[in-house]
Formats: sequence, C-alpha cells, structure tokens
Amino acid sequence: MNFAITIGKHDITSRVWVAPMSGVTDLPFRRLLHRLGAGLVVSEMIASENLASGNIESMQRAAGSGEITPLVVQLAGRETQWMAKGAQMAVQAGADIVDINMGCPARKVTKGLSGSALMKTPDHALDLIKATVDAVDVPVTLKMRLGWDDDMLNAPEIAERAEAAGVKAIVVHGRTRCQFYKGNADWAAVKATKNAVNIPVVVNGDIHMPDDVTSALTQSGCDGVMVGRGLVGRPWNIAALQAAASGVARPKPVPVETQLEIIFSHYDDIIGFYPDGQGYRMARKHLAGYIENAPLGLSGVEIGRARGAVCTLKDPDAVKRALEQLYTNSARQAA
Repeated sequence: MNFAITIGKHDITSRVWVAPMSGVTDLPFRRLLHRLGAGLVVSEMIASENLASGNIESMQRAAGSGEITPLVVQLAGRETQWMAKGAQMAVQAGADIVDINMGCPARKVTKGLSGSALMKTPDHALDLIKATVDAVDVPVTLKMRLGWDDDMLNAPEIAERAEAAGVKAIVVHGRTRCQFYKGNADWAAVKATKNAVNIPVVVNGDIHMPDDVTSALTQSGCDGVMVGRGLVGRPWNIAALQAAASGVARPKPVPVETQLEIIFSHYDDIIGFYPDGQGYRMARKHLAGYIENAPLGLSGVEIGRARGAVCTLKDPDAVKRALEQLYTNSARQAA
C-alpha cells in the first residue's frame, strides 16, 4: 500500500513515528529506529534557550544531520525570542523539521510555564508558534495533549490556529496534562483535532502492539501513530507496527539471533557516542528494557536480578555474553 504523510517537502512513507523521550531518544537510539524503518524520529526535548546559547549537551541532543532524514529537533520554551533563536540554531545543526513541545506534563517543565502548560494560555502559545515558524525556512510541527484538564480540552482550537500560523503537522497525546500517564489514552478524543484541520494529525499514547495501532487509527481517524515506551527494549517491533498501520500481513517474529544483533549494535553505538565512560550510564535504561523483553517473560524478581547483574557491568564483552545467555536460554525455554 502506497502512503505518505507530507510535511513540507518531506514525504514520510511510514505511518509509525517515534516520540521524543528524555534520556531515551538520543542519537544512538534514533539512528537505530531510523535504520529499522520508523517514520519521523524526534529528538529529545531541548530547552530553546539552551540550544540558542550553544550549550554542548543541547547541541549533542540535536545531532544527527546527514544520518537521519528528515532530522526532527524538538524545542520547548516560554519566550518567543528564545524559541526563534533556538529554532534557527536547530536548523544550523541540521534540522529538517522543528517540532514545538506543548505536551510534556513534567512539573519541572510546566512550572516554568512551558510544555503542556502553554495549553492554558492559547494566545501566548500562538505567539510562540508564530515566532518559531517565522524564524526558519523548514517546516514546523507541534506536539500537544488533549488539553490541560477535563475542563480545558482545547486541542482542536489550538490546532486550528496553529495550522493558520503555518504549522505543517500535529501530534496529539490522548490524555490531558493533569492525567500525566494515568488511566488510558483516549484515542477517540483525538478525532476532534483531526476534524478541525487539514494538515496531518498523528495520535500518540499507549500504543505498544499492532492491535493498538489498528485501534488508535480507527478511533482517531488520524494519519499515523506516534510510539514511545512501546519501543524501548524492543525496537524491532517497528516492523510489526508498520504492517498494522499499512493494513498488510504482519511479519514473522524477529529471530532471537537478529534481536541480539540489534541489541549489540545499539549498545556499541551508545558506548562509542558518549565520552569519558558516560555511555555505560546512558545504556542502563536500554539494557533494562532489553532484559524486560527477553523472549520468555521473566518474573519481577528475575528481572531485578538480571538488571542488577548486567546494568552495572562496564566490560562490553561481558554485557553481551550476559544478554546472549539470557536471550538464548529464554528462547530455549519458550520453544
């Protein structure tokens, strides 16, 4: 099935996009998911003021030019001048698309009146959007929630105004800010935003497995899905999710040998990307995910033991041997 979501000059042929996740969607993980066939793969959220000032860590988060196409850098902020300058710096760093964060529910973000807090002040949010759009020649997209709370479900209104301001695509997480990640994402509620605009709308929240993709697309009427935590520890799941989104037969399960090849490649990339041994610390979250998704489901106690044994190792060969043993033994038991 031929399908593309068009954003500016970019035709995105995969309906499965990857959500920005702090401490997770760094360059090694984005490189991996891009290689495995994901559509848009969005950077970790970057404070616009930090990026505008040339902060090294922020520039590192924006990396990927020449390796990921299109390169999407997500910015968060409260001041129009910093959003504009941050967007310009993102483009200088190679961004093909700039994404605006109006969905992060974290208190450390919303207390600074950024992220989803902007949904409480739509007029100011639109000022930020316009400043960002006017500052760069690349497409600008927007990620938000249904609203601040159940009394302020204003995503459709903001989406309509954002489209008029020049935003080229919108992602909506099917929860309010006040829900954080509690309860279930309301995919059907995203349909009001889809119906309010003519630009592509993508649904996000609680999408882990192929059946979730089918249900989310059906209920929301959206053009694609954005997946986050469902890919941590099982990035190879992209193929099955994409098949569900495209309405084609699901692929065969990924062999354990192939899973291990992907894990080892990802781990090596993490260790090589970060300087001064930082890679061992940065790899822990992904190693924990791979342990939790071993072929044969482990009990909570077993997962805890394996995490404690593997995530503290600093010898890459020892890490690989431990994971290989875990995956191979799990596969044998599951056979």
